[in-house]
Amino acid sequence: MGRLFGTDGVRGVANADLTAEMALGLSVAAAHVLGEAGSFEGHRPVAVVGRDPRASGEFLEAAVVAGLASAGVDVLRVGVLPTPAVAHLTGSLGADLGVMLSASHNPMPDNGIKFFARGGHKLPDDIEDRIEAVYHEHESGEPWQRPTGAGVGRVRDHGEGLDTYVAHLIGVLPHRLDGLKVVIDGAHGAAARVSPEAFARAGAEVVTIGAEPDGLNINDDCGSTHLAGLRAAVVEHGADLGVAHDGDADRCLAVDADGNEVDGDQILAVLALGMREAGALRGDTVVATVMSNLGFKLAMEREGVRLVQTAVGDRYVLEELKRGGFSLGGEQSGHVIALDHATTGDGTLTGLLLASRVAATGKTLAELAAVMERLPQVLINVPDVDKSRVATSAELATAVLAAERELGETGRVLLRPSGTEPLVRVMVEAADIEQARAVAGRLADAVKTALG
Repeated sequence: MGRLFGTDGVRGVANADLTAEMALGLSVAAAHVLGEAGSFEGHRPVAVVGRDPRASGEFLEAAVVAGLASAGVDVLRVGVLPTPAVAHLTGSLGADLGVMLSASHNPMPDNGIKFFARGGHKLPDDIEDRIEAVYHEHESGEPWQRPTGAGVGRVRDHGEGLDTYVAHLIGVLPHRLDGLKVVIDGAHGAAARVSPEAFARAGAEVVTIGAEPDGLNINDDCGSTHLAGLRAAVVEHGADLGVAHDGDADRCLAVDADGNEVDGDQILAVLALGMREAGALRGDTVVATVMSNLGFKLAMEREGVRLVQTAVGDRYVLEELKRGGFSLGGEQSGHVIALDHATTGDGTLTGLLLASRVAATGKTLAELAAVMERLPQVLINVPDVDKSRVATSAELATAVLAAERELGETGRVLLRPSGTEPLVRVMVEAADIEQARAVAGRLADAVKTALG
């Protein structure tokens, strides 16, 4: 049996892979495991539960709330809010755990469940493994210990969550946004209300797109995975910049005034230099993954900023930030973690910090992003293959070695199984875009042949 927890919680097609029964069982198991770990010592446990606007989130939220309450946990239901808002509220409200229902950038039929520990921190692998083990024990007949009477959990709505979270964001902003016009693409997702509200309170003139979630249109040709609409809107409205979120708003990508994309590497570079200038970049170090563009690495070297690289996944970036005592890290995909202000990637905070840097310097976003030159990078997703054999296929290893020899020192190759989707990602960088495309195409064919 494969592991239920991936790189970002348990995720799958709602009501097929991720059922109400599974959501309920995982929630009860989480309550039991976190209780055993000491999170509930001496007091009645409390959980914060939030979700994105997907239609399936309605029944999954009901299942999670039922599971937690049946395990003796009081539930604060915060409704539709971004993942980082649920993490923040878990910490600020002194809750013992948080639960977020979202499949992030995945299409609408998918959904997911992820847990936060006390303080709003993601769970380490060993705790997730224990939750999964307890869940499977119950599936095989081990009965839950169930409270009765006054011991069952109570459920109430917590409507102040949005205001609490936005106030936090405004409170940590180093410079107001007065005079800036910003277009925000909320991906018809969890940030559709929060992000425009935060930018407006910070002083920006806000134009919104992707801000009318109906439960079915999340990530539908909008948001951080589809930037065409944002590019057009920024140019049409003469805005200074645009920011795009994914479904649960833990990431942010941007476009400059001319509609050119500013990716997570460039955002990270801009923020790193701004934080170093302010004395807030601890150790003069930034943490990024092996997927970061080679141009980012070269820019940081030139600017005297140390780069520490991790495996792909914001959880690994977060682990390294904590281990090394650093303050800033992120991914090319737009997950940026400003650890002094957030416990996880926060797309609204990232967008605010980026816009704040534009306002503080008086420079355009294009001028700031020019600190790094993106080398040509081609990414191909290869679906319907056995992603578990990426590291063990001799045939695939031979193909990768041949590609690396062809590229030499002017490029690189990276193959990795997706942590959230049934596919393998093929990434090739080269000094020449045509060479990168050709090599990536051959490697994608090799993946289909070797793993199909």
